[in-house]
Amino acid sequence: MPRARVDTRSEIREIAAELFARRGYDKTSLREVAEQLGITKAALYYHFPSKSDLMRGIVQPFVDDIELLLTEREAEPLNAGRFLADYFEIVLRHRKIFELIVRDAGALAQLDVVEQLLSWRERVYALLVGAQASPAQIAKATVAVGGLQDCAMSEAPTEDFRDAALAAARAALES
Repeated sequence: MPRARVDTRSEIREIAAELFARRGYDKTSLREVAEQLGITKAALYYHFPSKSDLMRGIVQPFVDDIELLLTEREAEPLNAGRFLADYFEIVLRHRKIFELIVRDAGALAQLDVVEQLLSWRERVYALLVGAQASPAQIAKATVAVGGLQDCAMSEAPTEDFRDAALAAARAALES
């Protein structure tokens, strides 16, 4: 029986992200991804010529969204509350990808995005507390952003939880 028409690339990315997050990038084979999807390995290779191309396809939408947010906010006067809310929403939207990044950071080394991910931290600090921030200010920004990331990773955050997380992040910056 032929497969129903679906966005195969998206389906591959979704299943692979789940498997990579659960088992690890190195311990998950493309054969396992194909089997989980009910497609041939050749069909998988048609969409993603290599495992690293697949990983890049999984991570790139998250990278693009964060990059766009930072670029937009760097071009305008900062509204810290708005930035934190938008950042939270991006991490929440890409939480499976973020979980994969946190659990298997070594897999990212093959994608040439590690430097970009690390540069985000400096850009976020510059936005939230200024380029010449003191260690105390950097610590506050780290707590605010890191706490938001952790909150976005919690099981299905409710609106009340989201509001509380954002209030806590703002308070961390202001204390």
